[in-house]
Amino acid sequence: MDGMLILAGALTGLLVGLSGVGGGALMTPLLLLFFGVAPMSAVGTDLWFAAITKIFATRVHNKHGLIDWQVVKRLWIGSLSASTLTILWMKVHPIDDSSVEFLKMTIALAVLITAAGMFFQKPLHALGRKLRTTDGEHFKKFQAPLTIMAGALLGFLVSLTSVGAGALGAVFLAYLYPLRLTPSRLIATDIVHAIPLAIFAGIGHLLIGNVNFGLLGTLLIGSIPAVIIGAMLSSRLSNVVLRVILSFVLLAIGIKLYLSISG
Repeated sequence: MDGMLILAGALTGLLVGLSGVGGGALMTPLLLLFFGVAPMSAVGTDLWFAAITKIFATRVHNKHGLIDWQVVKRLWIGSLSASTLTILWMKVHPIDDSSVEFLKMTIALAVLITAAGMFFQKPLHALGRKLRTTDGEHFKKFQAPLTIMAGALLGFLVSLTSVGAGALGAVFLAYLYPLRLTPSRLIATDIVHAIPLAIFAGIGHLLIGNVNFGLLGTLLIGSIPAVIIGAMLSSRLSNVVLRVILSFVLLAIGIKLYLSISG
């Protein structure tokens, strides 16, 4: 089982490094479906897994000057505020046995929304590009507030389910910054935003008691070397095909998770 967990960590780490996606959208469902981890423990452990894994990817991206710090700060304003409020709400209304099914369903829906967002990332990017070039002044006027709102939505979803920071974050950025962020800059900026968000939410789950440190350590053995390799390759490889494949994988996992609950 440890070998399979290390392999799962390595695969997820490689995908995170290449595309910025997979820290939550892939790992949390894998822990639920194939390793039988309790939902709250899966969410809490995965938040720290994603944060630590992405820190190693960030070191590589930062060396290449790919991070847009202004965009990251705008996302943080929304996401960290929403994360704090969500964790406080979970503290007041803890997830107990009666609401475990609700949490599983929320994770399944978050994965399906993420898959759908990845499917539509290209047309959304094209729409954003059209609006940016034909009505640039009006588009730029709403860029900052919409980025903050996108961050707030990510903060809520990630804190509750650990899903969305990478994939949905990339979809939002592709629409909001169609000219400013090249694919490699988008991946790097998306990853950097996700780290404090995952740590913020992870601290909340740690205080609630939802982090399995043994499981976390095993996953990191595989993910840390793999994410470094993925980050080094991300600026050299086109990630269009990878994102399409990931979309189908996440769609299948989301449906399977949904059916496992409803069945």
